[in-house]
Amino acid sequence: MTERSAATIGQAAPRWERWKRVSRRIRVPLGFNTAAIYLFDLWRHAPQPAPVAWSLALVLPGLWLRAYASGYVKKNRELTVTGPYAHTRNPLYLGSMLIAAGFAVALMSWPMALVLACGFALIYIPVIASEEQFLRGTFAGFNDYCRQVPRLLPRLTAARLPRPQENTSGQALPDHGPVAGPNAGFSLELYLKHREYNAAIGAALLYISLLFLRPVLAAIFH
Repeated sequence: MTERSAATIGQAAPRWERWKRVSRRIRVPLGFNTAAIYLFDLWRHAPQPAPVAWSLALVLPGLWLRAYASGYVKKNRELTVTGPYAHTRNPLYLGSMLIAAGFAVALMSWPMALVLACGFALIYIPVIASEEQFLRGTFAGFNDYCRQVPRLLPRLTAARLPRPQENTSGQALPDHGPVAGPNAGFSLELYLKHREYNAAIGAALLYISLLFLRPVLAAIFH
């Protein structure tokens, strides 16, 4: 490696780290901006019944995946590897992508699809990298987990991951493999704690806007 290439890499690393921090802060405001663009596109072009119906094939699985994953994840406390996390390391983000793609289909809007694709690339790639950096430094079994479970596109069968070792008293020892507990399952309490029902409410409001917002705006302005 030449001195120039080494210097270039050295300069790029701090910029990448800064962008990872920035992306975590702006992803929620960016979501509101995307919703505004969506509503503007809806005002310009009337949705057609067939694409709206087809969009459910993406939106409903996306909502289900996010809801299912939220009932497993214990943020910053355990490395979740059961349920959907045995198929993909980022089921919540995958669910969001399915939902976003579904609403792009509902509008049949290439500009909206391009905005969504660029937004996910600019925000979620560094966010996922930042989260993986945290998990790698926090949980001893994360690298083993990564070797078996894909980052985003899910594997068809659940990964077979080791259970935690136990001491003579029967209590699980910390930092011995990635699995937090042998009987981890979906928790309605976690689902409610993470308020994942808000995703379903938001999707319902967007579908209501597809059906009624444009006629209301037309009645107001014409």
